[in-house]
Amino acid sequence: MPMQDDFWQSLTWFGDSGFLLPAALWIAVWLGVRSATRPGAWLWVLLFGSGGALIAASKIAFLGWGIGSATLNFTGFSGHTALSASVWPVVCWLTASRWEHRVRVSAAAVGLLFAILIGTSRLALYAHSKSEVAAGLALGVAISATFLWQQYHRPLPRLNWSLVVITLATPMLFVHPGTPAPTQSALEVIAIRLAGIERPFTRSDLLARRRQGGGIN
Repeated sequence: MPMQDDFWQSLTWFGDSGFLLPAALWIAVWLGVRSATRPGAWLWVLLFGSGGALIAASKIAFLGWGIGSATLNFTGFSGHTALSASVWPVVCWLTASRWEHRVRVSAAAVGLLFAILIGTSRLALYAHSKSEVAAGLALGVAISATFLWQQYHRPLPRLNWSLVVITLATPMLFVHPGTPAPTQSALEVIAIRLAGIERPFTRSDLLARRRQGGGIN
């Protein structure tokens, strides 16, 4: 139904790299301003950077060499889901950083629920398979949970929630809401050049290989 598609399209944009990569950068800035919270900024950069590299590697491996699982219908981590589960719990935790511990935990849980909704949007739009969304969610939760667990005994940034909201809105000054970032096409170009092929592998190629009984399954 068109109205449902519009809803899922609007929701899925909040997991787009064009929106969440600047948000991830702002998290590092928020944490890096004060010397007391600067170690948290470095930890965030390490965790988020490693997760991003793993997402990109899984996609390039499939696009360039067809490395995936036809049995699981897996072509790589769902980037939207992984980024959402990495960023939104941390953003919500930062928004509630001036309140007590249980409020911060509840805020992080709300961020995780929002990430799950974004993952659901990827399924509703047929952009990813269940295995890709599940893998992306697991990766993102591992990143955000590790980060937040490490912050338990560390000084809090004590941010003003309005500052968090304003800085989250900055991507909208440069990218029209709903417009996807050209991340996928960029990864396709990289994969083609690295693998020396004429076109990237597709999901259809993977599933056709399963029907023929060959390749990685």
